[in-house]
Amino acid sequence: MDRKEIEAKVRNFMIEDLEIDEEKIKPDALLKQDLGIDSLDFIDIVVIVEKTFGVKIKSEEMAGVKTFSAFCDYLESKLG
Repeated sequence: MDRKEIEAKVRNFMIEDLEIDEEKIKPDALLKQDLGIDSLDFIDIVVIVEKTFGVKIKSEEMAGVKTFSAFCDYLESKLG
């Protein structure tokens, strides 16, 4: 799966499942501050990512992930 596919799938579940406004989702958008992702959303993200990408997210690995682009980088590294 290439970077564009990863970004498209992440963007799609953020819009569909987390109900984030599509216009807010930009590469440098901060997950918490700009996109409003909270701890409950994070639980949903873990489940969605496992279903969509077949990878497990570890909270300690996500500690430094602050932006949409960094989250996609993280997934790309897990899928690589």
